[in-house]
Amino acid sequence: MKIVVLISILVLSVSCRNKEIKSVEKIDTSKETEEIISENKSKPDTSYTTDIPHIEDFQNEVMKEEDILFNGRLKKYFTLSEFETVFGQNDSIKLLLEEEPCYTIFENKDGSVDPEDKYLYKEGSRFENSKDKVAVDEFKFTKSNFVLFKGIRLDSSTSISDLQKIFPNATKNIGSMDVYKEGKVQVIQLREDENNVSDGHINIFIKNGKLYSMHWWYPC
Repeated sequence: MKIVVLISILVLSVSCRNKEIKSVEKIDTSKETEEIISENKSKPDTSYTTDIPHIEDFQNEVMKEEDILFNGRLKKYFTLSEFETVFGQNDSIKLLLEEEPCYTIFENKDGSVDPEDKYLYKEGSRFENSKDKVAVDEFKFTKSNFVLFKGIRLDSSTSISDLQKIFPNATKNIGSMDVYKEGKVQVIQLREDENNVSDGHINIFIKNGKLYSMHWWYPC
């Protein structure tokens, strides 16, 4: 009987000892986890700056036709009556066949030009006209001529610093060009579309630090 009692006491003692050890181990593990979490929280998260590269688009900005309103009313293409309503009567006319441009807006599919197609000139701006269709070719910024680009007004008082806010990449690549009857002027180039499908671009000319004119350029 005494032997049975002693064995029972020993078993109970070992069981309690194991529970105590397991309890201690559980507490120690939780403390270690808390310390690791606390340590991680104290470290700054540098994954954005070190693991993810910062990608920038260094291409010149895009000026889409649909984002432009000439004098706040007309897009690039319009009718002859709309031209007269917004710009008034032209100052002069020249047939395209006389000017012999290497590129025309309303040329036929075979590359020919209708003999009656002409340029309309108004206060330094030039428009191409074919029958009832008119399109802007060169646009000069005057006191009355301006452009709304995505709702932003661009006119003859717009400075280079103003353009830098809208076209930061293009203005970084600003250059100079000799323009017929105008001499050397500054110029920035804008793309016509985001995917660079067009072969041409838009030249924005700056004279005496102010926005002067714009012209759609295409290779011959």
